[in-house]
Amino acid sequence: MNVAAANVTRLSSTIYRLLILSFLFMTSLGCGSTEQHTKSSGPFTGEISAKHLIEQYSHFRSGYNNYQPSPAEIAAVAELSGKKLVVLFGTWCHDSEREVPRLLKLLDLSGVELQELSLYGVNYNKEEPSNLHQKFNLVSSPTIILLQDDIELGRIIEKPVKSLGEDLAEFVAD
Repeated sequence: MNVAAANVTRLSSTIYRLLILSFLFMTSLGCGSTEQHTKSSGPFTGEISAKHLIEQYSHFRSGYNNYQPSPAEIAAVAELSGKKLVVLFGTWCHDSEREVPRLLKLLDLSGVELQELSLYGVNYNKEEPSNLHQKFNLVSSPTIILLQDDIELGRIIEKPVKSLGEDLAEFVAD
């Protein structure tokens, strides 16, 4: 009886191990076969609309929803009327996740009518597919560039000195 019980125990242990190994093997196959490469699995590069950025990237959406700018900052952004803003940023970058939604919220709340707002995602090497990273000598993300008639009035790199609204308004006042 002892020999039979020992064989049953050994057999149970072997079956248990095989079940565990089978489960692990099947799990690893499942992960590999269902993997889908989407924009959210890597950094977005190229031009993106503000609406799409807020809808598709949760960090940007929560930053937009949670930001409450001061009335003074909203008023300062109104000074940008007729100007062009080019924003180079990384969907992977914590500074971009903080500053770009704030900029978009300020623009929305101020009602300012820009000549153009262009948002461009860059990869981890801070490169953009149409080479705007070279045109604007991109060094850090985000970089917010204020233009008038394609002449650069100023830029905010990574984060503002005072606030987004005040820093951008100072470029117009100079």
